[in-house]
Amino acid sequence: MIILKTTQDKILSILQSVSGIVERRHTMPILANIFIQKIGSKVHFTTSDLEIQIKTSSDFDGVDGDYSTTIGARKVIDILRSIDPDQNVTFESSKDKVVLKGGKSRFSLQTMAAEDFPSLKETSPFGASFTLSQRTLKHLMNQVSFSMAVHDIRYYLNGILFVVENNELRLVATDGHRLAYSSSKLESEIPKQEVILPRKTVLELSRLLHENDDTISISFASNQARFVFNEIEFVSKLVEGKFPDYNRVIPKKQNNTVLIDRLSLLSCLQRTAILTSDKFKGVRINIEPNILKVTSTNAEQEEASDEIEIDYSGDKIEIGFNVTYLIDVLLNMQQKSICFDLPDSSSSALITIPEDTSFKYVVMPMRI
Repeated sequence: MIILKTTQDKILSILQSVSGIVERRHTMPILANIFIQKIGSKVHFTTSDLEIQIKTSSDFDGVDGDYSTTIGARKVIDILRSIDPDQNVTFESSKDKVVLKGGKSRFSLQTMAAEDFPSLKETSPFGASFTLSQRTLKHLMNQVSFSMAVHDIRYYLNGILFVVENNELRLVATDGHRLAYSSSKLESEIPKQEVILPRKTVLELSRLLHENDDTISISFASNQARFVFNEIEFVSKLVEGKFPDYNRVIPKKQNNTVLIDRLSLLSCLQRTAILTSDKFKGVRINIEPNILKVTSTNAEQEEASDEIEIDYSGDKIEIGFNVTYLIDVLLNMQQKSICFDLPDSSSSALITIPEDTSFKYVVMPMRI
């Protein structure tokens, strides 16, 4: 049976959209495969890692009929990449194999039984769904995802908190040393829901989203989240646990606020970071009227200093920070200017966007 017949670029694009979660090594070999299910002229493609499931489908030329199997994801994608983009390709079933043909090339691929492929089951009902543009969600995640923890024993920090309430969506991420907050208005009123999306889910979802105004539909259950966009259904398990109260972390009072050109500060920090060590990324920031000075040292007794002019007439402040935490946030912002608020030399700093409350970044000081 001819399972499908199409162009190389179409089938490669479809398979790449579902294969990002596939692990090369897994305790269950079938999880390295793509589940292919043909129903009439429509073919469905599904991948899973037991925590995330991605499914998409499309109509293709071929023989109408029902058929299902699984084939190795990485292998078939590598083969398709080796075929010219304008070439037509055919997938055919042959006993316990799938034969992939493109031009004069022919590949016979081993399959595994479709009935052995584990699918994520809907274990509880999903709440009210809401929509927003893919561009908006991608932007919100990019604004906070760099603050997620990585393999933290506090497992609830290894992801992003999604809070939907009334007509607002809020995203929060923290690793215990810094916290990023971003929000956007929704078109409809939604009952309050709070979920924590795992780190892998966030990174894969961000990869798949497009920078356009096409919508994405989102719904949450007690232990799952579902995203529907671009003919893709993306379902993920959630992280269990209680996320820290981010409202208590974000400073309310702003005592010494400096309006700074973002790129000037970024360049200054990147230069001084050169002479920090791999183990100690600390820099000292001195702020006094009209001047912000950054200095760094390392174990070899080397020293770097740089300064930029600022419009400031407040108290003199000397404070230390992990320079990576400051560079991360500045790289993920697009605004020309930022507000840098430093209450004193021992309190957390707050970085915001001028006249915009939708983004907040809090970073703890460090001893230098």
